Amino acid sequence: MGQGKPFETVPGGSVTTPLGFRAGGLHCGLKKTDRNDLGAIVCEVPAVAAAVYTTNQVQAAPLKVTREGLEKEGRLRAVLVNSGNANACTGEAGEADAREMQETFARALGVPPHQVAVASTGVIGERLRMDRVRSGIAAMPEKLRADAEGAEAFCQAILTTDLVKKTVCVKLDMDGKTVHVAGAAKGSGMIHPNMATMLGFITTDAAVGGEALRSLLRQAVDVTFNMITVDGDTSTNDMVVAMASGLAGNDELGPDHPDWSRFAAAFTHVCEELAKAIARDGEGATKLIEVRVEGAASDDDARAIAKTVIGSSLVKAAMFGADANWGRIIAAVGRAGRPIDPAKVDISIGPIRVLEQSRPVPFDEDEALAYLKGGTIRIDVNLNIGTGRAVGWGCDLTYDYVRINAAYRT
Repeated sequence: MGQGKPFETVPGGSVTTPLGFRAGGLHCGLKKTDRNDLGAIVCEVPAVAAAVYTTNQVQAAPLKVTREGLEKEGRLRAVLVNSGNANACTGEAGEADAREMQETFARALGVPPHQVAVASTGVIGERLRMDRVRSGIAAMPEKLRADAEGAEAFCQAILTTDLVKKTVCVKLDMDGKTVHVAGAAKGSGMIHPNMATMLGFITTDAAVGGEALRSLLRQAVDVTFNMITVDGDTSTNDMVVAMASGLAGNDELGPDHPDWSRFAAAFTHVCEELAKAIARDGEGATKLIEVRVEGAASDDDARAIAKTVIGSSLVKAAMFGADANWGRIIAAVGRAGRPIDPAKVDISIGPIRVLEQSRPVPFDEDEALAYLKGGTIRIDVNLNIGTGRAVGWGCDLTYDYVRINAAYRT
């Protein structure tokens, strides 16, 4: 590891902060409101690129088109995203629409079609209004900007039921150069990634090898985006795309570079902040819940247990009601299907120990109530059987979640 601080946050930074990137967004009429519904990120050079996709066996047309394009060269010049329509379960016609989006935007930019990724989010099973998409694509090049305004327009264009945009940017010094890593994401409901309607876009101006970026993205997603849940539903459209322009001028990064671990930490941090922002903005949510599991037989076991606890409707409802019901927590631990010793589990809710060696610990209910009324709740579970550990993030289950999803199409 190189010397100096690992990385630092860039206040006001965005996906356009790394050198070589522009972004923009506009309203082309896919949404019933006048909010932006078509957005793009464009790189001035062919960026080294990588992507991960939903594990749902029903996958939207844009995923197939993007995957095929990336497999040709592993580089991208642009990503085009629409909201308001998922272009999923639309058959051959939907795939043709996704390819038309790719090809039309490629012509507008003067780049090869396979260097354009496409992504969609919104209602499943409806055809895109391609006349409106075409008009939006024609206007997009004039909307692209290398500043915060362009990034803001892009972030607004990818939202569906989200209440807030999700963006983060960090910087670090490498080989005497300043390297930036930034990201933007959307997601609020149908969130249970296993890479949900979750989309993530990472930009960096670091010079990094293609295989190194692909491996890093998979590893980072496993411990960040794949560790969040809102409602236990994995979307047909999940995608995370990373693009590296290389314009920072550093020596090419890979596992053998002395600063690789610092870059990997910065990259993973960006993914984690975006993942937590998605969990915090879960549909109807009032609280971010963080579950930390340690003492598991393996990290994989810890991840499975953390996701089970954070995904439990009973745990989520208890957190909404500010009820320190540890019984729901240990029940979730026990049904995760991973090794535990039922006599050795410790559980804390925030600073309050509620279970020790699987036996209740007397605690102050008023203190617990006060803690659980806060906006961020931490649950610690120690299995005391090994060294495996993991962190998962989710949100409470509220009346508004049902209201929002009961009327999603209307």
